[in-house]
Amino acid sequence: MNDHLQQLMRDATRLTRAGRLDEATAAIQRALRATSAPATEPSDQNAEPLNPATSGTVTLDATATTPGGNVFAVDTTDYNAANVDFVAAEASVGDAPQGSTEVPRSEDGAAAARGAGQFSIGTHTHLSRTIHFKLYAPAGHAEERQLPLVVMLHGCGQDPDDFAAGTRMNEAAREQGFFVLYPAQSRTANASRCWNWFQPADQARGSGEPALIASLTLAVVKQYNVDPRRIYIAGLSAGGAMATIVATAYPEIFAAAGVHSGLARGAASNVLEALSVMQSGDPNWQGAGGGTHVSVPTIVFHGDQDKTVHPRNGEQAVAAVLGRRGDAEIERGMSARGRHYTRSLHVDEKGNPLAEHWLVHGAGHAWSGGNVAGSYTDASGPDATREMLRFFFTQRRA
Repeated sequence: MNDHLQQLMRDATRLTRAGRLDEATAAIQRALRATSAPATEPSDQNAEPLNPATSGTVTLDATATTPGGNVFAVDTTDYNAANVDFVAAEASVGDAPQGSTEVPRSEDGAAAARGAGQFSIGTHTHLSRTIHFKLYAPAGHAEERQLPLVVMLHGCGQDPDDFAAGTRMNEAAREQGFFVLYPAQSRTANASRCWNWFQPADQARGSGEPALIASLTLAVVKQYNVDPRRIYIAGLSAGGAMATIVATAYPEIFAAAGVHSGLARGAASNVLEALSVMQSGDPNWQGAGGGTHVSVPTIVFHGDQDKTVHPRNGEQAVAAVLGRRGDAEIERGMSARGRHYTRSLHVDEKGNPLAEHWLVHGAGHAWSGGNVAGSYTDASGPDATREMLRFFFTQRRA
């Protein structure tokens, strides 16, 4: 460990002891960037922070079309100029209070005719906390047929647009017909826009970010024509760690989870533990604490050259689902661009999938098979988006 990295870790320790957790988190992120900074890491100059609204309303000005053909809503400071109709929705999440959502309900006939779908922005308030989100709704989503929903949690420094571009999830949704929900972390909640997977208040049912994300998910289910049996959640890095926390906390909502370059539930309980486990994993890790929990089927992707989140964390994410190490069926292959991988499959006694672990050889901290238009992507690897969707759509809740 070089002197600069040691100094950053000392700074994180000092700030934690002083109770300045946001600054300590930022110090950890600087330490991680000093260890390994991907060429596609986004610049703060290009990534404006999302400031959560306190009123729980959305302001829209117009719609615009992205190069990929998706329609999205554009913020404006003048609500009266928008002339857009809104519908409020409420949802209860297990033992948590109700929340309220403001989402646009407008139809763009030209976009629907092109089959582009809509990519809209909204806000949701739950337990006095407000979160921004973007929702992709495919063309024809208002028809009688109920569609699946995939919740996507971005990584540190990312936002919904960046994550959508890098994973190509909206393109897949347009082709296959499903909704995609992108909750957006703000700098108010975390200085680096990371999901707070390492804080005890954000690791359990009924509180913090898991309750907020679950409440938002159910609000979207109520607002749109979503099949409640086919709701899935996935994320990258900190988003992957939070995805497994949310799925574990709310197994009655989510049918399956996807973790890319993330960590197991309960891997850390403060910022210093987070830095340690991200750098090396925990060779003595025996599983997540915090009492009994129900795991959902989970697919894990991890690069074996990841210098930001050690690949041992991918193994532990699988072990947390299984509750044991367990035997696996091993398959080795190579992507179309020459990236080798090892795929481990775990099934129950009836042959039903429990977990898949994709170890991508030579890959770093990046979404496998992703689009270089987004940050933290590796176009050479097997297509994580396609494989996650394949895994997801074989699962549904009873």
